[in-house]
Amino acid sequence: MQWSKEEEEAARKKVEENSAVRVLLEEQVKYESEASKYWDTFYKIHKNKFFKDRNWLLREFPEILPVGQKTEEKVKELSWNHVKVHAANCFSRMHCPTMPEEKNHYRESSGSSDGQNKAGSDFSNLDSKEHRKGPLKTELFPGSNATFRILEVGCGAGNSVFPILNTLQNAPEFFLYCCDFASGAVELVKSHASYRAAQCCAFVHDVCDDGLPYPFPDGILDVILLVFVLSSIHPDRMQGVVNRLSKLLKPGGMLLFRDYGRYDKTQLRFKRGHCLSENFYVRGDGTRAYFFTKGEVHDMFCKAGLNEKQNLVDRRLQVNRKKKVKMHRVWVQGKFQKPLPFT
Repeated sequence: MQWSKEEEEAARKKVEENSAVRVLLEEQVKYESEASKYWDTFYKIHKNKFFKDRNWLLREFPEILPVGQKTEEKVKELSWNHVKVHAANCFSRMHCPTMPEEKNHYRESSGSSDGQNKAGSDFSNLDSKEHRKGPLKTELFPGSNATFRILEVGCGAGNSVFPILNTLQNAPEFFLYCCDFASGAVELVKSHASYRAAQCCAFVHDVCDDGLPYPFPDGILDVILLVFVLSSIHPDRMQGVVNRLSKLLKPGGMLLFRDYGRYDKTQLRFKRGHCLSENFYVRGDGTRAYFFTKGEVHDMFCKAGLNEKQNLVDRRLQVNRKKKVKMHRVWVQGKFQKPLPFT
C-alpha cells in the first residue's frame, strides 16, 4: 500500500514534533544499563498474554523449512544436504547489491548475563567455567545431533517458539535454540506445556555482550530469526549484534528479519519527551523502540558479510471503523544469506 504525499508529509511532521524534546542523557544511560530490568518487569506483569502467537511465520519465512517440506512425512527428510542444494540453486548471487535508502521507508526483548546459569537445566552436564573458555566439544552441546538448527533471538514468552515446535514436532533432525535477556521471559518458555527439551534449548543471553558465548559453536545454524528484537537495542550497538549473529550461521544459512519501519503508527504515537535519539524512543514502561528504513537494514546486514535476498517495506492500513480512525502500519522485512564457499 502506497502513501499519498499528504499522508507522508503529515507523518514526517509528526516525527519532527515528537522528536523536538530529547530525554536527558543521565536518564538515557539508565534505560541502557537497566534494560533487562524493564523487560523483566514487563513479563512479570503481562506473562504470556501480551503478544499473539506468530502463526504467520511460515507464510512470511518459508526458509524455516526447506522448500517442499510441507507435510509431516517430508519434514522427516530434513537434512543439511537438502538445504545446501536448495541454497545453491535459489541463491546463486554471491555479492550484495547496492540498495538506495527509501525516502519512506511489536516489540520484543533481547539482558542479563548472570541469567546464563539459569539455562543450565537444559544442558546441566556442561561445566560453566569450561563453557566460558571457548568453543564446546561437538558431542556436548545441546542439539549436537540435529542436522537443521534454528536460533530465535529475543524469544519473549515463546510466541514464535511454539508455532515452530508444533509444526516440527515430528522432525527429530530439527533443533530450536531460543534466547532472551529477560530471565522471566525464558522461564515462561520453559514452563510452557509445549516446551520439549529434546528439541528446544531456551537460555538467557545478552546479545550485546560480544564476550558471552552461546551454548553451541559458531557456524552451525541454518536459520536465525531476528523478529521485532533489534529495534529494542541501542542503535550504536546494533551493528555489533548483527556481526556476532552472522558468525553463528553456517555457509548458506539464512538470517530472517522483521521489525518496525519508519513512520509506523507506533512512532507517530510517541509524545514529546520520549525521544532518546533520532528515530529511537522510550515507552512509558522503560522499554525502547527504533524505527528502521530499508536502506539502514541493507547496510547493516551487508556490512556483516551477508548477502541480501529480500529487503522490503510492508505498509498496511488498519481502520477502526467505530472510531473512524486510520492507522498506518509500517514494517521492514529482510532475508540475508551467509555466502556459500566457492567451489
